[in-house]
Amino acid sequence: MGSALERAIDVVGGQTQLARLLGVKQANVWHWLKKADRVPGEYVLAIETATGSQVTRHDLRPDLYPDAQAPDALPEIAEEEIWRAQIYALLGRSLARRPDTALLTALAQLKGDTTPIGAALAELADGARNTSLERAQDEYDMLFIGLPRGELVPYASFYRTGFLYERPLAKLRVDMERLGYARADHVSEPEDHMGALCELMALLIRGGEGRGPAELKTQERLFRQHLAPWAERFFADLEQASGAKLYRPLGVAGRLFMTVENQAFAMAA
Repeated sequence: MGSALERAIDVVGGQTQLARLLGVKQANVWHWLKKADRVPGEYVLAIETATGSQVTRHDLRPDLYPDAQAPDALPEIAEEEIWRAQIYALLGRSLARRPDTALLTALAQLKGDTTPIGAALAELADGARNTSLERAQDEYDMLFIGLPRGELVPYASFYRTGFLYERPLAKLRVDMERLGYARADHVSEPEDHMGALCELMALLIRGGEGRGPAELKTQERLFRQHLAPWAERFFADLEQASGAKLYRPLGVAGRLFMTVENQAFAMAA
């Protein structure tokens, strides 16, 4: 991994430049290079983008992105499953943490199409190209953090019971333990945050951390138990939020996508 990160640093023009592109401190890049044994997973795709794919995700984190040509690679997944995982990952990263330069760069590169979801993604890309990092972070704070709280409270417990840390969170923790997943040590947010749930769904669909994709029944169970009861309502609220500008088309895309997921699982039942 060290040599791959070193190559990425050389390609972009140094540690300072890579840190700027990722929206992190140079000390973080130095730590990954000199002390850590791997680049954090959430920055792998951004580094690949920053280097113009001269250094790939497979080079940086073969444990998360095994080479499809390797004899011991995890099973390939169908194109439509890749699309599902990408949408979940997009929703997850956009909601789980404040935007940084890497996220805005990735959003600006989104390609839309003639479908309703594609149109929303095109609008999201346009918004990312025409905003600043400061404005994007201010909008995120107003929507999801705020004092005493943001315009939206993106937790399953709150949407389903009106309070935080309630039974939906407890049930999710049981299911996560059964699946062999746990909240990362550096994360303080409860696991029933919409961003975290979307990131978990992406991981189940594409596989990772040495695992192959989860069975469709496993994906459906998590969706039915922990997303279906509130996801469409949350994204509709985000779409209509008075403070949502950059995040409004994300709400549209999320609402439409969750409707598609609901219908697809119903048809597969």
